[in-house]
Parts: sequence; structure tokens; C-alpha cells
Amino acid sequence: MAIWSTPPSSIGHDMLRFRNAVEADVPLILTMIRELASYEGLLSEVTATEEILRKNLFERRMAEVVFPVLDGREIGFALFFHNFSTFLGRPGLYIEDLYIAPEYRGKGYGRALIDHLRAIAAERGCGRIEWWCLDENRDAIGFYEKGLGARAMSEWTVYRIEPVE
Repeated sequence: MAIWSTPPSSIGHDMLRFRNAVEADVPLILTMIRELASYEGLLSEVTATEEILRKNLFERRMAEVVFPVLDGREIGFALFFHNFSTFLGRPGLYIEDLYIAPEYRGKGYGRALIDHLRAIAAERGCGRIEWWCLDENRDAIGFYEKGLGARAMSEWTVYRIEPVE
């Protein structure tokens, strides 16, 4: 059973709703992860499987997924989890992936999905929302900076240790 997490949003003549993912959505989540990775030219880096996602999203509850739904069809997803700011003394919401299917881009659905995540963050007492964006994804950067008023944190460098095994 899908859980409708907020009332519908009106965008033009369309009605957009949001629902939290349930375990039966794992195949759809993996499909969308692969679509996003393909768009970014990183499909060869996807090693996630349905089993891995099921364990980490629904057994261990390490992250959450929300879908924007239009006319009964999931048109994208956001996968997010909480981090913590010692300076703010409050949790933050970190967006690992945000994806809108190509045929739905440029219509306000990405903005609506971000607004939905903002509402979740506010409800949970988060001090900020953060995410990474590939430098070459100029369309997304333009949307984040002009459409959302987000700012790049150019004074920070991302480091990674991989794998950790």
C-alpha cells in the first residue's frame, strides 16, 4: 500500500502527488537509478542490486525514497537521508539522488520535488538541505542556482575512501 505523504500540488493543469517508497518499489527504484546513471554517463559504476537496495532501504532504513506521481505514474524519485551539522547542532537532509524522467523535465516537477523535500526537512527540524552535482551537469546547476537560489559550496573539497572493505 502506497503512503501519500502530502496532498497533491497543482502545477499548471496537472496534479502532482508524492508518495513514500515501499519495499515493492525496489525494482522501480533500481530502474530509475540506472536511468539517472545512464544520463550522467556513469552506468558502468552502478553496482546496486535489488537485494542490496531492499536490505539498506527497508531492513536497515539507511535512506528514504519519495516519488513524484503524476496520473498514477511515478515520474522520478529522490533518495535522501539525514546527516548532522555540529555547527548547527541539528540534523540536515542530504539528497543523494534526485531524478525526473526526461519527458517531464522543464515543467516544474523537479522544483515541486525539492519543495516537498524542504517540507520534510522543516517538519523534522533540519537546519539545511545539501547535495552534490556533477560539474558538467550545467542544466541542473542552472536550475539549482537560478530556480532554487541554492549556492555552490566552492570552498569545500569532497574526499572519498572507496572501497571501505
